[in-house]
Amino acid sequence: MEKSIYIVIPVFNRKEYTKACLLSLRKQTDTYFKTIIIDDGSTDGTANMLAEEFPEVDVITGSGNLWWTASVNLGIRKALTEGADYVLTLNNDVLAHEQFIENLRKHAATTPNALLGAFAFDAKNQQPCYGGALINWQKCSMTSLLDVLPQEQRQGLHRVTHFPGRGLLIPAAVFAKVGLFDEIEFPHYYADYDFTQRADRKGFPVYCNYDAILYTYPEESGDRNNRRKKTINNYYQHLFGIKGGGNLVNFTKYTFRHCPPHYVPSYLLQGYAKRIFGYLLK
Repeated sequence: MEKSIYIVIPVFNRKEYTKACLLSLRKQTDTYFKTIIIDDGSTDGTANMLAEEFPEVDVITGSGNLWWTASVNLGIRKALTEGADYVLTLNNDVLAHEQFIENLRKHAATTPNALLGAFAFDAKNQQPCYGGALINWQKCSMTSLLDVLPQEQRQGLHRVTHFPGRGLLIPAAVFAKVGLFDEIEFPHYYADYDFTQRADRKGFPVYCNYDAILYTYPEESGDRNNRRKKTINNYYQHLFGIKGGGNLVNFTKYTFRHCPPHYVPSYLLQGYAKRIFGYLLK
Protein backbone atom coordinates (compact mmCIF):
# COMPACT_ATOMS: atom_id res chain seq x y z
CA MET A 1 0.00 0.00 0.00
CA GLU A 2 1.18 3.52 -0.80
CA LYS A 3 2.35 5.66 2.11
CA SER A 4 -0.25 8.25 3.06
CA ILE A 5 0.53 11.91 2.47
CA TYR A 6 -1.40 14.64 4.25
CA ILE A 7 -1.06 18.14 2.80
CA VAL A 8 -1.32 20.93 5.38
CA ILE A 9 -2.06 24.43 4.07
CA PRO A 10 -2.42 27.49 6.34
CA VAL A 11 -4.73 30.16 4.93
CA PHE A 12 -5.65 33.74 5.75
CA ASN A 13 -7.66 35.49 3.02
CA ARG A 14 -6.33 35.57 -0.57
CA LYS A 15 -8.98 33.03 -1.57
CA GLU A 16 -8.07 33.20 -5.26
CA TYR A 17 -4.57 31.94 -4.48
CA THR A 18 -6.06 29.16 -2.37
CA LYS A 19 -8.48 28.19 -5.13
CA ALA A 20 -5.72 28.06 -7.76
CA CYS A 21 -3.53 25.99 -5.44
CA LEU A 22 -6.28 23.46 -4.76
CA LEU A 23 -7.14 23.22 -8.46
CA SER A 24 -3.50 22.39 -9.19
CA LEU A 25 -3.68 19.61 -6.59
CA ARG A 26 -6.74 18.18 -8.32
CA LYS A 27 -4.62 17.74 -11.48
CA GLN A 28 -1.97 15.59 -9.81
CA THR A 29 -0.94 12.34 -11.47
CA ASP A 30 -0.65 10.85 -7.97
CA THR A 31 -3.95 11.40 -6.16
CA TYR A 32 -3.30 9.36 -3.02
CA PHE A 33 -3.20 12.25 -0.58
CA LYS A 34 -5.51 14.16 1.74
CA THR A 35 -5.62 17.94 2.11
CA ILE A 36 -6.15 19.86 5.34
CA ILE A 37 -6.62 23.62 5.28
CA ILE A 38 -6.36 25.75 8.39
CA ASP A 39 -8.46 28.84 7.71
CA ASP A 40 -7.29 31.27 10.36
CA GLY A 41 -10.11 33.82 10.40
CA SER A 42 -10.38 34.69 6.70
CA THR A 43 -12.89 37.45 5.95
CA ASP A 44 -12.94 37.31 2.14
CA GLY A 45 -15.31 34.40 1.61
CA THR A 46 -12.63 31.70 1.79
CA ALA A 47 -14.76 29.49 4.06
CA ASN A 48 -17.74 29.53 1.69
CA MET A 49 -15.53 28.91 -1.33
CA LEU A 50 -13.95 25.87 0.33
CA ALA A 51 -17.29 24.44 1.42
CA GLU A 52 -18.95 24.92 -1.98
CA GLU A 53 -16.11 24.09 -4.36
CA PHE A 54 -13.73 21.78 -2.49
CA PRO A 55 -15.74 19.32 -0.40
CA GLU A 56 -12.82 16.89 -0.46
CA VAL A 57 -10.73 19.26 1.69
CA ASP A 58 -10.82 19.06 5.49
CA VAL A 59 -11.03 22.56 7.00
CA ILE A 60 -9.95 23.60 10.48
CA THR A 61 -11.12 27.06 11.50
CA GLY A 62 -8.76 29.22 13.55
CA SER A 63 -9.31 32.31 15.66
CA GLY A 64 -7.32 34.67 13.44
CA ASN A 65 -4.35 34.76 15.82
CA LEU A 66 -2.51 31.58 14.90
CA TRP A 67 0.01 32.91 12.36
CA TRP A 68 1.88 30.44 10.15
CA THR A 69 3.45 28.18 12.75
CA ALA A 70 0.50 27.49 15.03
CA SER A 71 -1.73 27.01 11.97
CA VAL A 72 0.61 24.43 10.49
CA ASN A 73 0.92 22.65 13.83
CA LEU A 74 -2.87 22.34 14.07
CA GLY A 75 -2.94 20.62 10.70
CA ILE A 76 0.00 18.37 11.54
CA ARG A 77 -1.65 17.20 14.76
CA LYS A 78 -4.80 16.25 12.84
CA ALA A 79 -2.77 14.47 10.15
CA LEU A 80 -0.79 12.46 12.70
CA THR A 81 -3.97 11.56 14.59
CA GLU A 82 -5.36 10.12 11.35
CA GLY A 83 -2.24 8.05 10.78
CA ALA A 84 -0.29 10.09 8.22
CA ASP A 85 2.97 8.55 7.02
CA TYR A 86 4.11 11.90 5.63
CA VAL A 87 3.04 15.50 6.15
CA LEU A 88 3.51 17.96 3.30
CA THR A 89 3.47 21.58 4.44
CA LEU A 90 2.34 23.82 1.60
CA ASN A 91 1.61 27.53 1.26
CA ASN A 92 -1.61 28.57 -0.44
CA ASP A 93 0.13 30.92 -2.91
CA VAL A 94 1.74 28.12 -4.93
CA LEU A 95 0.79 26.04 -7.94
CA ALA A 96 1.88 22.41 -8.03
CA HIS A 97 3.23 20.89 -11.22
CA GLU A 98 1.01 17.94 -12.15
CA GLN A 99 3.78 15.45 -11.22
CA PHE A 100 4.66 17.23 -7.96
CA ILE A 101 3.24 14.60 -5.58
CA GLU A 102 4.39 11.73 -7.82
CA ASN A 103 7.99 12.95 -7.78
CA LEU A 104 7.96 13.65 -4.05
CA ARG A 105 6.74 10.12 -3.39
CA LYS A 106 9.28 8.58 -5.79
CA HIS A 107 12.24 10.05 -3.95
CA ALA A 108 10.68 9.56 -0.51
CA ALA A 109 10.62 5.82 -1.25
CA THR A 110 14.40 5.77 -1.71
CA THR A 111 15.21 8.18 1.17
CA PRO A 112 12.47 7.42 3.73
CA ASN A 113 14.08 9.34 6.61
CA ALA A 114 14.74 12.53 4.65
CA LEU A 115 12.86 15.82 4.45
CA LEU A 116 12.28 16.79 0.83
CA GLY A 117 11.70 20.37 -0.30
CA ALA A 118 10.35 21.54 -3.64
CA PHE A 119 12.18 23.23 -6.51
CA ALA A 120 10.46 26.60 -6.97
CA PHE A 121 9.84 28.55 -10.17
CA ASP A 122 8.44 32.06 -10.46
CA ALA A 123 4.87 31.58 -11.72
CA LYS A 124 5.00 34.83 -13.70
CA ASN A 125 8.21 34.44 -15.68
CA GLN A 126 8.70 30.65 -15.35
CA GLN A 127 12.28 31.12 -14.15
CA PRO A 128 13.83 29.10 -11.30
CA CYS A 129 13.77 31.15 -8.09
CA TYR A 130 14.65 28.74 -5.27
CA GLY A 131 16.47 25.45 -5.22
CA GLY A 132 17.79 25.27 -1.69
CA ALA A 133 20.78 26.85 -0.01
CA LEU A 134 23.79 26.19 2.20
CA ILE A 135 24.51 28.32 5.26
CA ASN A 136 28.04 29.56 5.88
CA TRP A 137 28.02 30.52 9.57
CA GLN A 138 31.52 31.99 9.43
CA LYS A 139 30.69 34.43 6.63
CA CYS A 140 27.06 35.03 7.64
CA SER A 141 25.97 34.08 4.14
CA MET A 142 23.90 31.60 2.20
CA THR A 143 24.97 30.02 -1.05
CA SER A 144 22.04 29.37 -3.35
CA LEU A 145 22.34 26.04 -5.12
CA LEU A 146 21.02 27.75 -8.23
CA ASP A 147 24.26 29.75 -8.28
CA VAL A 148 26.49 26.68 -8.22
CA LEU A 149 24.51 23.87 -9.89
CA PRO A 150 24.82 23.70 -13.69
CA GLN A 151 21.53 23.36 -15.54
CA GLU A 152 22.17 19.70 -16.37
CA GLN A 153 22.54 18.84 -12.66
CA ARG A 154 19.24 20.35 -11.59
CA GLN A 155 17.51 17.03 -11.13
CA GLY A 156 17.14 14.51 -8.33
CA LEU A 157 18.07 15.27 -4.74
CA HIS A 158 20.62 17.82 -3.54
CA ARG A 159 21.62 18.21 0.09
CA VAL A 160 20.86 21.53 1.81
CA THR A 161 21.25 22.88 5.33
CA HIS A 162 17.65 24.07 5.81
CA PHE A 163 14.44 24.58 3.84
CA PRO A 164 11.31 26.75 3.84
CA GLY A 165 7.98 25.17 4.65
CA ARG A 166 6.09 26.30 1.53
CA GLY A 167 6.54 22.83 -0.02
CA LEU A 168 8.22 20.44 2.41
CA LEU A 169 7.57 16.68 2.70
CA ILE A 170 8.21 15.46 6.26
CA PRO A 171 8.15 11.80 7.42
CA ALA A 172 5.90 11.29 10.44
CA ALA A 173 8.85 9.80 12.32
CA VAL A 174 10.47 13.25 12.39
CA PHE A 175 7.72 14.68 14.58
CA ALA A 176 8.06 11.79 17.03
CA LYS A 177 11.75 12.56 17.51
CA VAL A 178 11.97 16.32 16.90
CA GLY A 179 8.54 17.61 17.91
CA LEU A 180 6.44 20.11 15.98
CA PHE A 181 7.37 23.51 14.59
CA ASP A 182 8.25 25.95 17.40
CA GLU A 183 5.22 28.23 17.56
CA ILE A 184 6.39 29.87 20.80
CA GLU A 185 9.79 31.17 19.70
CA PHE A 186 9.04 31.47 15.97
CA PRO A 187 5.31 32.18 15.43
CA HIS A 188 5.73 33.13 11.76
CA TYR A 189 9.18 33.45 10.19
CA TYR A 190 12.17 31.17 10.92
CA ALA A 191 10.02 28.29 12.20
CA ASP A 192 10.67 26.25 9.04
CA TYR A 193 14.43 26.91 9.01
CA ASP A 194 14.60 26.09 12.71
CA PHE A 195 12.59 22.88 12.27
CA THR A 196 14.61 21.55 9.34
CA GLN A 197 17.89 22.19 11.14
CA ARG A 198 16.64 20.47 14.30
CA ALA A 199 15.57 17.52 12.16
CA ASP A 200 18.96 17.38 10.44
CA ARG A 201 20.76 17.20 13.78
CA LYS A 202 18.52 14.31 14.82
CA GLY A 203 19.51 12.27 11.80
CA PHE A 204 16.89 13.33 9.23
CA PRO A 205 18.77 14.92 6.30
CA VAL A 206 17.23 17.73 4.26
CA TYR A 207 17.24 17.82 0.46
CA CYS A 208 15.87 19.92 -2.33
CA ASN A 209 14.03 17.63 -4.71
CA TYR A 210 14.66 19.13 -8.13
CA ASP A 211 12.07 16.82 -9.72
CA ALA A 212 9.25 18.14 -7.50
CA ILE A 213 8.28 21.53 -8.92
CA LEU A 214 6.17 24.32 -7.47
CA TYR A 215 5.31 27.64 -9.07
CA THR A 216 5.37 30.55 -6.63
CA TYR A 217 4.77 34.30 -6.45
CA PRO A 218 7.92 35.60 -4.71
CA GLU A 219 6.98 39.26 -5.22
CA GLU A 220 3.74 38.78 -3.28
CA SER A 221 5.31 37.81 0.04
CA GLY A 222 4.55 39.99 3.05
CA ASP A 223 8.17 41.08 3.37
CA ARG A 224 8.45 42.00 -0.32
CA ASN A 225 5.29 44.09 -0.05
CA ASN A 226 6.70 45.77 3.05
CA ARG A 227 9.84 46.74 1.14
CA ARG A 228 7.99 48.30 -1.80
CA LYS A 229 6.86 51.30 0.20
CA LYS A 230 9.59 52.68 2.43
CA THR A 231 8.02 54.26 5.51
CA ILE A 232 9.08 54.55 9.13
CA ASN A 233 6.31 52.19 10.17
CA ASN A 234 7.23 49.62 7.50
CA TYR A 235 10.87 49.85 8.54
CA TYR A 236 9.87 49.18 12.15
CA GLN A 237 7.68 46.25 11.07
CA HIS A 238 10.55 44.85 9.00
CA LEU A 239 12.83 44.82 12.05
CA PHE A 240 10.37 43.97 14.83
CA GLY A 241 6.96 42.97 13.39
CA ILE A 242 5.81 39.36 13.59
CA LYS A 243 5.77 39.20 9.76
CA GLY A 244 8.95 41.22 9.36
CA GLY A 245 11.52 39.45 7.20
CA GLY A 246 14.32 41.17 9.10
CA ASN A 247 12.91 40.57 12.59
CA LEU A 248 15.92 41.08 14.86
CA VAL A 249 14.47 39.17 17.81
CA ASN A 250 13.78 36.04 15.75
CA PHE A 251 17.15 36.30 14.05
CA THR A 252 18.88 36.47 17.44
CA LYS A 253 16.99 33.45 18.81
CA TYR A 254 17.69 31.48 15.65
CA THR A 255 21.39 32.34 15.76
CA PHE A 256 21.89 31.27 19.36
CA ARG A 257 20.02 28.03 18.71
CA HIS A 258 21.85 26.94 15.57
CA CYS A 259 25.07 28.87 14.95
CA PRO A 260 28.31 27.27 16.20
CA PRO A 261 29.21 29.18 19.41
CA HIS A 262 32.55 30.51 18.16
CA TYR A 263 30.84 32.18 15.18
CA VAL A 264 27.91 33.70 17.09
CA PRO A 265 29.37 37.20 17.69
CA SER A 266 30.40 37.77 14.07
CA TYR A 267 27.24 36.16 12.69
CA LEU A 268 25.05 38.40 14.81
CA LEU A 269 26.95 41.58 13.95
CA GLN A 270 26.92 40.90 10.23
CA GLY A 271 23.30 39.80 10.35
CA TYR A 272 22.16 42.88 12.24
CA ALA A 273 23.94 45.12 9.73
CA LYS A 274 22.33 43.37 6.76
CA ARG A 275 18.87 43.67 8.26
CA ILE A 276 19.16 47.24 9.51
CA PHE A 277 20.80 48.72 6.43
CA GLY A 278 19.64 46.25 3.78
CA TYR A 279 16.03 47.40 4.02
CA LEU A 280 17.09 50.94 3.15
CA LEU A 281 19.26 49.89 0.23
CA LYS A 282 16.99 47.40 -1.54
